[in-house]
Amino acid sequence: MDKYTWIDVGSSYAPSEVNAAYLWVQLEASKWISRERMEIWRRYHEALAPLEARGLLRRPTVPEDRRHTGHIYYVLVEDLEARNALLQGLERRGVNAVFHYVPLHSSPAGLRYGRAHGDLQITQSASDRLVRLPLWVGMTETHVDRVVKAVTEVVEDAAASFAT
Repeated sequence: MDKYTWIDVGSSYAPSEVNAAYLWVQLEASKWISRERMEIWRRYHEALAPLEARGLLRRPTVPEDRRHTGHIYYVLVEDLEARNALLQGLERRGVNAVFHYVPLHSSPAGLRYGRAHGDLQITQSASDRLVRLPLWVGMTETHVDRVVKAVTEVVEDAAASFAT
């Protein structure tokens, strides 16, 4: 079972002393960490614009009057098959990307304890199509360029094989 799938009632919120110490250091450096993450996010966003312009993927959309934290960078592809192909292609190229959270309504505990009104097609579609790219403080331009190159190769190869 992956760590993003809700399986039962309850959670553990108490951090250990080691986790608390680590968090303290991060809090002290939070402004620097935020700037670094936003710079990496911006690099991805600019570098992947040509693929979006060609209709090969979609990048995040942030309204002009909003701010975000650069917590993750994701792309959306056509469907679940394309998502899995992108993840596998990136893995073959040494890039560890992941899908995002399993929607609560379709997780084991969500099915057991929750209830949904309707089939939530849009939620399921977004989950099936979303790929999170690596983003961590300390990523260099070289790291980002390597990920972008791998994404480009995989989606262009998929587009070429679809066209033939």
